[in-house]
Amino acid sequence: MGDSHILDNKTVLVTGGTGSFGHCFTQYVLTHYHPKKLIIYSRDEFKQFTMSQEAVYREHEPQMRFFIGDVRDAARLTRAMEGVDYVVHAAALKQVPACEYNPTEAIRTNVNGAENVINAALDTGVKRVVALSTDKAVNPVNLYGATKMVSDKLFIAANAYAGKKDINFSIVRYGNVAGSRGSIIPVFRHALETQAPELGITDRRMTRFWISLPEGVELVLKALAEARGGETFISKIPSFRVTDLAEAIAPGYPTKEIGIRPGEKLDEIMITPEDAPFTYEYDRHYIVYPQVIYNERQEPDPSGRKVPEGFSYSSGNNTEWLSVEDLRRRLPEAVDH
Repeated sequence: MGDSHILDNKTVLVTGGTGSFGHCFTQYVLTHYHPKKLIIYSRDEFKQFTMSQEAVYREHEPQMRFFIGDVRDAARLTRAMEGVDYVVHAAALKQVPACEYNPTEAIRTNVNGAENVINAALDTGVKRVVALSTDKAVNPVNLYGATKMVSDKLFIAANAYAGKKDINFSIVRYGNVAGSRGSIIPVFRHALETQAPELGITDRRMTRFWISLPEGVELVLKALAEARGGETFISKIPSFRVTDLAEAIAPGYPTKEIGIRPGEKLDEIMITPEDAPFTYEYDRHYIVYPQVIYNERQEPDPSGRKVPEGFSYSSGNNTEWLSVEDLRRRLPEAVDH
């Protein structure tokens, strides 16, 4: 997974650091590396206090910094990034219905906030920036996906402004994390706890990718270690059918098709046929390279191979699938983050 010492003696800032990804990333880094400082940048003082009281953070208190601020605040971001080597941008408004109802708020955080992160990183000497993306940014059908698509474009184009600075910007893309808030597993579990007459399935044809939070963290670390600028890193992960998940969680329990929700897709899409000319396949991941090359460092890693014309990667056309038994074995890792 790239350089095993990539974060040693480095100062790392995580925007949205009190979220489920931030928790997992920070714990992973403290366990596997020896960072100089880990800065949690977020706007909720109570979440920061609660996080700071957890044992792993108290144990590494000299390395931890809790910095209250919003990605909408450019000046505060610039202040926070002084002396920072690496930035992981995880802050976003993510709930699809909330973004639909509050579109300008989603734009201010997800689009304007991305621009602020980019400018602050360029102005303070940051070396690497990795931004978290989502399958919903691919052929977006809702406002959240549209804002994340714009955010992705901003981070890719930011490499044009690097000049002679030792900085690059890249993206990591994955879908819903297994067991995360609002995803299907806690919904099914809640239905069982409340003794609902059946499990509601939006569409029996629906498929999803399975990725755990630690797998997402490992992909971010790979991007920090290997990115040259403008890449979108996508893990090779298995798919599952929602009907199989229902059977894994509650064997024989009645199910009812309730209809697909606004802004929801049948399959999670990670790579489109339009991306194929710029996509390379590696052992455990794909990389979509930028269509516009901004500097001489942006050459594809030669250890990969170009995907065939018309290639696409979605949870519906995947070659690796989890069976009901596979899902049952994996359910313990799908905690409600």
